[in-house]
Amino acid sequence: MKQLAILGSTGSIGSSALDIVRMHPDRFQVATLTAARNIDLLAGQIQEFKPGLVSVLNKDHALDLSRKLAGDHKPDIVFGSTGFACAASHPKVDTVLLAMVGAAGLHPALAAIESGKQIALANKETLVMAGELVMAKAKEMNATILPVDSEHSAIYQSLMGNRRKDLKKIYLTASGGPFRTTPLAQFPKITLEDALNHPTWNMGKKITIDSATLMNKGLEIIEAVHLFDVTPKEIEVLVHPQSIVHSMVGYTDGSIMAQMGRPDMKGAIAYALSGPSRLDIGMAFPDFNRLANLTFEKPDCKKFPSLLFAYEACIQKGTMPCVMNAANEAAVAAFLEKKIGFTDIFKLIAQTMETHRCIDNPDLSSIIDADCWARETVLSLI
Repeated sequence: MKQLAILGSTGSIGSSALDIVRMHPDRFQVATLTAARNIDLLAGQIQEFKPGLVSVLNKDHALDLSRKLAGDHKPDIVFGSTGFACAASHPKVDTVLLAMVGAAGLHPALAAIESGKQIALANKETLVMAGELVMAKAKEMNATILPVDSEHSAIYQSLMGNRRKDLKKIYLTASGGPFRTTPLAQFPKITLEDALNHPTWNMGKKITIDSATLMNKGLEIIEAVHLFDVTPKEIEVLVHPQSIVHSMVGYTDGSIMAQMGRPDMKGAIAYALSGPSRLDIGMAFPDFNRLANLTFEKPDCKKFPSLLFAYEACIQKGTMPCVMNAANEAAVAAFLEKKIGFTDIFKLIAQTMETHRCIDNPDLSSIIDADCWARETVLSLI
């Protein structure tokens, strides 16, 4: 039986993972859980899955959780960055599902790698911030990193059984978000409610906004560079509104391997937790008889400059990807609080990247400093 650490258990990815555990209690057991602020939901998860250790954001949340827990099972409760790292490196854990949002996932990821755990990575920011450092450490510690993003899972599955030296191109598909057909002139009028109304995927608020700006695809470009050891030139983004083809791989003989399925993260999560075996998770096939067509188009980088930011960050390397990510997180947070407009997200990221003095081959301390600098810069610009 595989012992799981689910970091970010109250979010959409973590909740879906627990659904899979419910379906296959003979395959998985929950050893540790973490969450930030949703203490009520976490308390219910603890009573159902009975982890030995849980971690929350801070001491106040830990005290609140302790008061809410009733019944016979009371796990060890820790908090903060140290607590998240403890949950990721717990000696009982085999596999860590890293589903925390944003830069907060970096320290637990490194803790899991240092402990030699298998990592199911849904937190793309970890590789965006510190991809070279993280992948080098994973190789040193013989820790396996498996992708949970539907796009990277699709690429991973499409590479199975093929020679890596035959890989020529990666096609990252994107739904296009809610503003795919919205004229650029209308972008300044986009409201928060508009941006949170995603046409195909059900995700958390931050990720939904990233989808609306196509920054999620920018982050995925950088993540793919590190996961699959390719150059940015070997990655092409295609807008695919139906979200049935999750991504594709092109080979030297002109063959294309695609992974397809319904727009539901459970498939990618289950494969990361159980692959190469496949679990019955009650997922229906796409209804091809009802699909009029599957279409693909180039993204409009004038409307969505996030893709240009990502390619530029890939070229500059060093601390630039970290700065891009931190600036985006800070700008999206401000947009969610209605402090800035939708197009201000792009402007703030561009200004922050333009003023950053990139550091080559950064260590962890330099990466953390760059992250803090970018966030402070965005706040000062606001």
